[in-house]
Amino acid sequence: MAPTKHPAPRRAELLTTAAEVFAEQGYNATTVRTIAERAGMLAGSLYYHFDSKEAMADEILSGFLSDLWDGYQRIVDAELDPRATFEGLVIESFRQMDRHRPAVAIYQKEARHLAALPRFSYLTESQENFQKLWTRTLERGVADGTFRADLDIPIAYRFVRDTVWVAATWYRPEGRKSAEQIADHYTAMVLDGIAT
Repeated sequence: MAPTKHPAPRRAELLTTAAEVFAEQGYNATTVRTIAERAGMLAGSLYYHFDSKEAMADEILSGFLSDLWDGYQRIVDAELDPRATFEGLVIESFRQMDRHRPAVAIYQKEARHLAALPRFSYLTESQENFQKLWTRTLERGVADGTFRADLDIPIAYRFVRDTVWVAATWYRPEGRKSAEQIADHYTAMVLDGIAT
């Protein structure tokens, strides 16, 4: 049974530690003992807070996706034009990358494998919704003349998705540019190009 009555700060600390270990070592290679040792506790004590490493990964990934979709929904609800929607989605992606960097790394490395497990079936739905949202934004932009009429939507979607989310491999919150500044550069390059 998943515990719910333990102090939230300690659970949050343990989830942060687990996310870092999963991101570094991979889900399959990580053991509860490894997480517990990194957290400075015995494995048995960790089970007081979580019933399995699967439960920890689930809470890490669902927390990240919940925050991401809350942010995306705010942008959708604002009913912005296609360019502003595109820019908003990129900025929100970087904000969540800033906030959930280890979770993003886990998602990128493990989502396909984990989605096959019943507990993580929501990962497939999230990926499908992600594609629909970005594709719809690009289609709206083509329809109203904001984006090029000859834009290949599936290729553009994959390009934007990969360009934005691969940044999780190098982006560091303590770097010299903020998430918003990097997002601004990304949107400028994607929408306006790099040639004079």
